[in-house]
Amino acid sequence: MLEMGDIHRFNKVGSYASYCRCVSGDSYSKTVKSYYQRKLAKNNQTVTIKTVAHKLATACFYVLRDKVPFEAEKSAKNWINLRTK
Repeated sequence: MLEMGDIHRFNKVGSYASYCRCVSGDSYSKTVKSYYQRKLAKNNQTVTIKTVAHKLATACFYVLRDKVPFEAEKSAKNWINLRTK
């Protein structure tokens, strides 16, 4: 958080996601692991890691920008709904 500075310096979520770079997708919750495995079955590892990193960064961006608590249940529904896309 200290390294990132003020969330409002990012004018859109894509800028924040790009700033966050890549993270490993297999060390998170069961929902994230499941999403990671589904994406990995269809894409190479680099694309999959970037997809998961972007998804996590998007959630973080809105929590920080809007100053609201993270709603795991709501977030999980969004991740699960992506199965059909």
